[in-house]
Amino acid sequence: MKDNNVIVIGAGPAGCIAAALLQNKGHQVTIVERDVFPRFSIGESLLPQCMEYIEQAGMLDAVNKAGFQLKAGAAFIYQGKQSEFCFSDKFSLGFDTTFQVQRDKFDSLLANEAQRMGVEIRWQEEVISADFSAKKPLLTIKQADGSAYQNEASFVLDASGFGRVLPRLLNLEKASDFPCRQSLFTHIEDRIDLSEYDRSRGCIIVHPDYKDVWYWLIPFDNGRCSLGVVAEPDFLQSIAEDQQQVFQSLISQEPGLANLIRNAKFDTRIMSLKGYSANVTSLYGEGYALLGNAGEFLDPIFSSGVTIAMKSASLAAEVLDKQLNQQQVDWQKEFVEPLNKGVKTFRAFVDAWYNGDLQDIVFYNQQQSNIKQMICSVLAGYVWDEKNPYVKNSAPRLKTLAELCRE
Repeated sequence: MKDNNVIVIGAGPAGCIAAALLQNKGHQVTIVERDVFPRFSIGESLLPQCMEYIEQAGMLDAVNKAGFQLKAGAAFIYQGKQSEFCFSDKFSLGFDTTFQVQRDKFDSLLANEAQRMGVEIRWQEEVISADFSAKKPLLTIKQADGSAYQNEASFVLDASGFGRVLPRLLNLEKASDFPCRQSLFTHIEDRIDLSEYDRSRGCIIVHPDYKDVWYWLIPFDNGRCSLGVVAEPDFLQSIAEDQQQVFQSLISQEPGLANLIRNAKFDTRIMSLKGYSANVTSLYGEGYALLGNAGEFLDPIFSSGVTIAMKSASLAAEVLDKQLNQQQVDWQKEFVEPLNKGVKTFRAFVDAWYNGDLQDIVFYNQQQSNIKQMICSVLAGYVWDEKNPYVKNSAPRLKTLAELCRE
């Protein structure tokens, strides 16, 4: 049996940020990671709010020097109409730019930085059972050769993402109240003409006939991009059974997108995620807390996943540091409630996107500059800035604004 202070499950962004923050506060931290890096992961478009947590963890310099594609804003396209949001023209204070990243390179960079700070990462090890009934959590961990050992820890942070290790092992999973949606996606050599498109803008394109079907285009620094489409599974299945055929058919149905990537080389298989929205009955318990997608995932539409993951890592590290230093803490008030304020805002914007309200706002051709700045702040990830009216009362304000735009 091995004894460590804090065990983090998963070496993705949430796990590495949390581990680095705790390690830098003087705690001994070990990450247990099932895979070997570099490895593919979705979620390649960061938001400026992410940069704050990267800076807190002491990783900002390394990320800035890595050569990732700069992201300065977001572009929305529907039936030839284009609406752009520049992150420097936002309501909230904070970073004005971020990056579009291939996650294999980005996640490896964060993991290397965490190791440089003294965090131990045990690669190709998987948590297969967890017992929180004793004074200290006890994990059973399987190694690459199939053998297993037990590890006692002072606390466990689950940053396993879509692996959702503790929710599965502790029966914490709860059905999401979002409709089931499916994404098809790939990486391509895009060969986009730079005179036609600004690569520093992540692009969201609405299907010309179905407003609940949308595409993402996320350019990288190396002439490649992430390309995906999101729709309800029944809609995708009505087109064809083969994912490649469905994907190519949907690309061809959007003339602007098809033209933009007319010279592209499709050299990577089409991948799929289905029913990805998820929730849990609780984000914490005696001896553990859930970070990022291990707790809740909404929808890819506004690239909120990594931002929420990093925020949860920052909050959890602060609370856990106090707890390990024998201070009184309240995980509900200091972790869950602050985190959920931002999640609630993102949720309101996701709902408004799919019911059409936000699309009517985004494509309104007489946008007031101050309101656009407030919307831009949310799109930049500043969903914890309660000075922004569209953070504090998101749902009713979006509904009212959409009705005014329609008038």
